[in-house]
Amino acid sequence: MALKKINTVLAAAFILFILWFGTEFILSPETTAPTFGLPNWPSGDGGGFLVIKGIRDVVLALVLGILLVTGHRRALGWALLVEALAAYGDMTTVLAHHGSTATALGIHGLTATLMVATGLLILRETRKVATAPSTPAPQPA
Repeated sequence: MALKKINTVLAAAFILFILWFGTEFILSPETTAPTFGLPNWPSGDGGGFLVIKGIRDVVLALVLGILLVTGHRRALGWALLVEALAAYGDMTTVLAHHGSTATALGIHGLTATLMVATGLLILRETRKVATAPSTPAPQPA
Protein backbone atom coordinates (compact mmCIF):
# COMPACT_ATOMS: atom_id res chain seq x y z
CA MET A 1 0.00 0.00 0.00
CA ALA A 2 1.38 3.42 -0.93
CA LEU A 3 2.41 5.88 1.78
CA LYS A 4 -0.28 8.33 0.65
CA LYS A 5 -3.04 5.74 1.12
CA ILE A 6 -1.74 4.70 4.55
CA ASN A 7 -1.55 8.35 5.62
CA THR A 8 -5.06 9.00 4.34
CA VAL A 9 -6.47 6.05 6.28
CA LEU A 10 -4.63 7.13 9.46
CA ALA A 11 -5.77 10.74 9.13
CA ALA A 12 -9.37 9.68 8.45
CA ALA A 13 -9.30 7.40 11.50
CA PHE A 14 -8.13 10.28 13.69
CA ILE A 15 -10.79 12.57 12.28
CA LEU A 16 -13.57 10.05 12.93
CA PHE A 17 -12.26 9.21 16.42
CA ILE A 18 -11.95 12.86 17.48
CA LEU A 19 -15.34 13.70 15.97
CA TRP A 20 -17.01 10.76 17.74
CA PHE A 21 -15.38 11.50 21.09
CA GLY A 22 -16.23 15.22 20.89
CA THR A 23 -19.82 14.48 19.95
CA GLU A 24 -20.11 12.11 22.94
CA PHE A 25 -18.96 14.90 25.27
CA ILE A 26 -21.58 17.24 23.81
CA LEU A 27 -24.51 14.78 23.82
CA SER A 28 -23.85 12.85 27.04
CA PRO A 29 -21.03 14.42 29.03
CA GLU A 30 -22.04 12.70 32.26
CA THR A 31 -21.44 9.23 30.81
CA THR A 32 -18.39 10.14 28.71
CA ALA A 33 -16.59 12.23 31.33
CA PRO A 34 -15.39 9.31 33.50
CA THR A 35 -13.41 7.94 30.54
CA PHE A 36 -11.27 11.10 30.40
CA GLY A 37 -9.13 10.06 33.37
CA LEU A 38 -9.67 12.77 35.99
CA PRO A 39 -10.61 11.65 39.52
CA ASN A 40 -13.28 14.34 40.12
CA TRP A 41 -15.80 15.98 37.85
CA PRO A 42 -17.41 19.40 37.99
CA SER A 43 -20.68 19.60 39.85
CA GLY A 44 -23.58 21.98 39.46
CA ASP A 45 -23.10 24.31 36.52
CA GLY A 46 -19.50 23.11 36.04
CA GLY A 47 -20.71 20.41 33.67
CA GLY A 48 -20.71 23.02 30.92
CA PHE A 49 -16.93 22.68 30.76
CA LEU A 50 -17.41 19.12 29.56
CA VAL A 51 -19.49 20.38 26.64
CA ILE A 52 -16.78 22.95 25.87
CA LYS A 53 -14.27 20.08 25.68
CA GLY A 54 -16.59 18.31 23.25
CA ILE A 55 -16.95 21.39 21.08
CA ARG A 56 -13.15 21.77 21.02
CA ASP A 57 -12.76 18.19 19.83
CA VAL A 58 -15.42 18.53 17.13
CA VAL A 59 -13.76 21.70 15.81
CA LEU A 60 -10.33 20.01 15.80
CA ALA A 61 -11.80 17.12 13.80
CA LEU A 62 -13.53 19.44 11.32
CA VAL A 63 -10.30 21.34 10.64
CA LEU A 64 -8.50 18.08 9.88
CA GLY A 65 -11.43 16.83 7.80
CA ILE A 66 -11.56 19.96 5.67
CA LEU A 67 -7.83 19.78 4.99
CA LEU A 68 -8.10 16.10 4.06
CA VAL A 69 -11.12 16.50 1.79
CA THR A 70 -9.72 19.55 0.00
CA GLY A 71 -6.37 17.86 -0.61
CA HIS A 72 -4.23 20.26 1.43
CA ARG A 73 -2.03 17.42 2.60
CA ARG A 74 0.98 19.46 3.72
CA ALA A 75 -1.28 21.69 5.84
CA LEU A 76 -2.94 18.51 7.16
CA GLY A 77 0.45 17.23 8.32
CA TRP A 78 1.19 20.47 10.14
CA ALA A 79 -2.31 20.61 11.64
CA LEU A 80 -1.91 17.08 13.00
CA LEU A 81 1.36 18.10 14.65
CA VAL A 82 -0.21 21.19 16.22
CA GLU A 83 -3.44 19.47 17.26
CA ALA A 84 -1.43 16.75 18.99
CA LEU A 85 -0.66 19.46 21.55
CA ALA A 86 -4.31 19.32 22.67
CA ALA A 87 -3.98 15.60 23.43
CA TYR A 88 -0.63 16.15 25.18
CA GLY A 89 -2.35 18.93 27.13
CA ASP A 90 -5.14 16.55 28.13
CA MET A 91 -2.52 14.02 29.25
CA THR A 92 -0.72 16.65 31.33
CA THR A 93 -3.99 17.82 32.87
CA VAL A 94 -4.94 14.31 33.96
CA LEU A 95 -1.48 13.71 35.45
CA ALA A 96 -1.36 17.12 37.17
CA HIS A 97 -4.73 16.51 38.84
CA HIS A 98 -3.79 13.04 40.11
CA GLY A 99 -5.99 11.25 37.62
CA SER A 100 -5.49 7.85 36.09
CA THR A 101 -1.90 7.48 34.88
CA ALA A 102 -2.96 4.60 32.63
CA THR A 103 -5.60 6.78 30.95
CA ALA A 104 -3.27 9.78 30.72
CA LEU A 105 -0.51 7.82 29.03
CA GLY A 106 -2.52 5.06 27.34
CA ILE A 107 -5.21 7.20 25.79
CA HIS A 108 -4.13 10.85 25.66
CA GLY A 109 -0.37 10.31 25.35
CA LEU A 110 -0.66 7.49 22.84
CA THR A 111 -3.20 9.41 20.75
CA ALA A 112 -0.96 12.49 20.70
CA THR A 113 2.11 10.46 19.77
CA LEU A 114 0.26 8.67 16.95
CA MET A 115 -0.99 12.05 15.70
CA VAL A 116 2.60 13.33 15.64
CA ALA A 117 3.75 10.21 13.77
CA THR A 118 0.94 10.55 11.22
CA GLY A 119 1.64 14.27 10.78
CA LEU A 120 5.33 13.56 10.19
CA LEU A 121 4.49 10.81 7.69
CA ILE A 122 2.23 13.19 5.77
CA LEU A 123 4.93 15.87 5.80
CA ARG A 124 7.42 13.29 4.53
CA GLU A 125 5.00 12.26 1.80
CA THR A 126 4.51 15.86 0.67
CA ARG A 127 8.09 17.09 0.83
CA LYS A 128 9.50 18.44 -2.35
CA VAL A 129 12.20 16.25 -3.82
CA ALA A 130 14.99 18.10 -5.60
CA THR A 131 15.10 17.06 -9.22
CA ALA A 132 18.20 17.05 -11.38
CA PRO A 133 18.21 19.75 -14.05
CA SER A 134 17.23 18.46 -17.49
CA THR A 135 20.16 20.22 -19.14
CA PRO A 136 23.68 20.02 -17.80
CA ALA A 137 25.04 23.08 -16.07
CA PRO A 138 27.58 25.06 -18.08
CA GLN A 139 31.13 24.13 -17.24
CA PRO A 140 33.80 26.79 -16.68
CA ALA A 141 36.28 27.17 -19.55
